[in-house]
Amino acid sequence: MAKADEGLISRAVDYALSLGASYAEARYQRDVTDEVVLRNGRVVGAGSNVREGVGVRLLVKGSLGFAATNNLTWEGLKEAVDKAFARARSAARLRKEPIVFSEERLGRVTYEVVVKEPLENLDAESMIRYGREVSEAIMSSATKVKVPAVMIEASTNVEEKLIINSDGAVVRSLIPRVAVFANFVLVDPQKGTLQRMIEKGGSGGAELPKEWRLADEVRDEVRRLENVLLNAVEPPKEAVDVVVGSEVVGLLVHESAGHPMEADRILGREAAQAGESFVKPDMIGKFRIGTELATVIEDPTIPGSAGYYLFDDEGVPARPRYLYKEGIINEPLHNRHTAKIFGTKSNAAARAMDYASEPIVRMSNTYLKPGDMSFEELIEDVRLGVFIRSYMEWNIDDARWNQRYVGLEAYMIRNGELAEPVRNPVLEITTKGFYSSIVGVDRNLRFYLGLCGKGEPAQGVPVWFGGPDVRLSKIKLGVIA
Repeated sequence: MAKADEGLISRAVDYALSLGASYAEARYQRDVTDEVVLRNGRVVGAGSNVREGVGVRLLVKGSLGFAATNNLTWEGLKEAVDKAFARARSAARLRKEPIVFSEERLGRVTYEVVVKEPLENLDAESMIRYGREVSEAIMSSATKVKVPAVMIEASTNVEEKLIINSDGAVVRSLIPRVAVFANFVLVDPQKGTLQRMIEKGGSGGAELPKEWRLADEVRDEVRRLENVLLNAVEPPKEAVDVVVGSEVVGLLVHESAGHPMEADRILGREAAQAGESFVKPDMIGKFRIGTELATVIEDPTIPGSAGYYLFDDEGVPARPRYLYKEGIINEPLHNRHTAKIFGTKSNAAARAMDYASEPIVRMSNTYLKPGDMSFEELIEDVRLGVFIRSYMEWNIDDARWNQRYVGLEAYMIRNGELAEPVRNPVLEITTKGFYSSIVGVDRNLRFYLGLCGKGEPAQGVPVWFGGPDVRLSKIKLGVIA
C-alpha cells in the first residue's frame, strides 16, 4: 500500500484544534481511474485520471466547515484548514441548533482488499481485448434481428484513503475496483427496437472480468431478448401473481428502502437536493411497511462488493444495517451528526466521493433478504402470472413512495412454468404496496452494480443493489406500446 504523509495529515488536524475547532478531520484520498470505451468493437476513447488531495472538515462553535486542496504541501493544507475554519465560524452565526457528534469507538487500523490477480494485469490492451470479445458475442448472437450499436466501457479504479480526526481515528484503506458496462440495441423493422444495459462491478483485481464470464452471459441474453422483441404478448388485464426478478428487486429496494432510510433525508436536509422521504422519525421501530418477508439489509462489509468498506469516512466501524426488519421500519442510515439527533450511535454511513467532496450519509450494498425456496418452488402453484426478469425504465417520486418499473425481459407464468414472453409489463405500485404484497422469496440472492447519486454538489459512489426473486400477490399490471 502506498503511504500518504501521516505526519502532515496529523499536523493539519492539530493546527485546526489550535485555532479553536472542537473537532477536526483530515482525509487524504487518491483515486486512479483507467478506462476504455468501444463502439461496435472499435476503440472510441481511452484515458487515465488521477484525483489526489485532502479534504478538511471542522466543527467550530457548533457549525461545520469544509475545504479541500490538491496542494499536498504544508502550505496547501494550512490554507485548506484556514478556509474550513472561516467557513464554519461564519456559518455558526446563522445556526439555531449547534451540530454535535455522537460519541463512538473509532478505528485505528489499516486494511485493503486482497486480490487474486494484480489489477496491473488489467491494462488498457487487456480491457480492449475483453471489450471486443463481449462486443463480438453480442453482435454474433442475434440471428433474426439487427444489432446496430454495441457500446462497451471497461474501467479500473484504485481508491486509497487516510482518515485522521481529533477523536482518535486513524484509518488507512486501499480498495481496487473493476467495472464493465455493456449497452446494445436490437432492431426489427416491424417490431421496433429494444435496448439493454448490463453492468458488472466489484472490488478486487484482474480476476473479476474472468469470473463474470460476460461474453457467455450476453450470448444467452441476446437470444432471449430477440425472442421478446419478436414474439411478446401483452400482459394479463386482470390482477395476477407477479414474480419480480432480482435485478428489479435490487433497484426497487435501493430506491424505496435505501434512499428513504437515509437519516438526513428523514430530517429534511436533502429536500432541495436529492429529494425527500416518506419516513418520519416517529415511524422508526413502529411502522409496518410490509409482510414478515420484507427485510432489507444495507451492508458495506460484503467481500468483493462495489460498495465495500470496513470503516466509514468518520472512522466508525462498518456493520450490516437492517433498514426494514420483518416488515417494520427499523434503522436509518446514520453519520455521527444524525445519530446524535436521533439519540443513537452512528452505523458508519458517512461516505465521500473523492477528496474534494464532504462525507454525507450514503448507501453501500442494499438488498432484500433471501429465503430458502428455489425459483421453481416460488412459481409452482401460480396458475396464471407474470415473471419480470429485468427492467427497461423506471421512476419514483421524491418522497420514495409512488414508483413505476417497466419490464424488459418478461414471461407469462402458466401452471407453474414460464411460457411466452410478455411485452413491457408495467409495475406501478407504492412502497407499502410492494412490501405488503410479498408472499414468497427464493434463495437466489444476486447483486448488481450501480452508481448512486446524491448531494449538492452531486456525488456519485459505487454501490451494489440486489435481492432474490420475489413473488407478489394479485397485482394488476399496466402496459406501454
